[in-house]
Amino acid sequence: MSKANRFTYTPSQLREFAQLVLDAAKRAGASACECEVSEGRGLSVTVRKDEPETIEHNLDKGIGITVYFGDRPKARRGHASTSDFSTVALTSAVEAAAAIARKTAVDDCAGPPEPEELARAPDLANLDLDLYHPWNLGTEEAICIARRAERAAFALSPKIKNSEGASVSAQQGQFVFANSLGFMHGFPRSRHSISLSVIAEDRGLMQRDDWYSSSRLPGGLADPEALGRYAGRRALARLGARKIATRQSPVLFEAPVAAGLIGSFVSAASGGSLYRKSSFLLDALGKQVFSRGITIEERPHEPRALASAPFDEEGVATHPRAVVEEGVLKGYFLASYSARKLGMRSTGSAGGNHNLAVASNGPDLEGMLKRMGRGFLITEMLGHGTNVLTGDYSRGAAGYWVEYGEIAFPVEEVTVAGNLKDMYRGISAVGSDTLVRGAYRCGSILVDNMTIAGN
Repeated sequence: MSKANRFTYTPSQLREFAQLVLDAAKRAGASACECEVSEGRGLSVTVRKDEPETIEHNLDKGIGITVYFGDRPKARRGHASTSDFSTVALTSAVEAAAAIARKTAVDDCAGPPEPEELARAPDLANLDLDLYHPWNLGTEEAICIARRAERAAFALSPKIKNSEGASVSAQQGQFVFANSLGFMHGFPRSRHSISLSVIAEDRGLMQRDDWYSSSRLPGGLADPEALGRYAGRRALARLGARKIATRQSPVLFEAPVAAGLIGSFVSAASGGSLYRKSSFLLDALGKQVFSRGITIEERPHEPRALASAPFDEEGVATHPRAVVEEGVLKGYFLASYSARKLGMRSTGSAGGNHNLAVASNGPDLEGMLKRMGRGFLITEMLGHGTNVLTGDYSRGAAGYWVEYGEIAFPVEEVTVAGNLKDMYRGISAVGSDTLVRGAYRCGSILVDNMTIAGN
């Protein structure tokens, strides 16, 4: 089956639906309108202890419609959606959005983006991000792949006693975004994954761990057996975990966990938190917020990357940029609405950030352990304990205690605490063990000093 006919609708049909919505909004008296027409399909299976547990085929479609009445600074906004693509249903959805808008309060920051910020057709024509690689995956083949991963973990050791399931997912979709400013564009995209979580047991004590692989390309996924063995080794390594005494210590966040630290930074640097004055990074532009060796770049145009996009969810063009440079905050993450609230310009961040890459300035994980010498390697975070307003950070954690640059024993049931302002400025190195987790690309992160609450 060719790429062109894997969907129910052609791209031309999606554009026709979008134009129908724009025309209906104009007839309803709206001063502006924007809509997204999308469809997706996929297959997901989960195998547990060699038996298929879930098999899910999804076939989705929908149109989200936003209309505005009045020009800024006196616009009213209404939104409606439908999964029915008939002319009658689309017209009714527009009328519903218009009825809502007429009853809402005036908002002086509501409205579509500034016209000059929209992605331009010539630029889009020259920008091929190669985001669509469908996987013609059958149910039996997906079950076989999941079984291979799970069986590889069980074959490691008789101590691998149980499984929370191995999952395989193949997803693809396409969309068109359009607004009354003349913007209409979209593209197909794909995302596939393999994951596994297993449980190891020794003398009645159990530990679990997991691993996953995700890619736009089927060929970019990890080998199922290798993934299974790695998840199994991680679970086995945690057997015999114990608490440690409360102390101050260096902390090394393993790469998957380190991505969460960067996610907390993004939350604090995002428009919604900033204009509500609920962020510790308010008025921090141009100031030192990380240690001087830290540089974070946004790379929205990387081919095949999981968070690449030529424009954001408002049609605003995305651009590569340095968000943090040598520890100094150079930019926030702003959509049109939050940018207006702050008296700034959109950064093309409606819908989230695009491929944040934290530059490495340290060795691989083994080298990072030696650099830390003595301290706590965190491989799992538990619970939610991050206050974006104050920066206070307190979360349950598990991992390994390190002595003389070597793992000494596994650790569980402790809490690590600090303040993100101090933690970011206390980063002494970012490892070269770079891992991609969704929109973040980051190696392990070594923080000089944190409180570890244990026994």
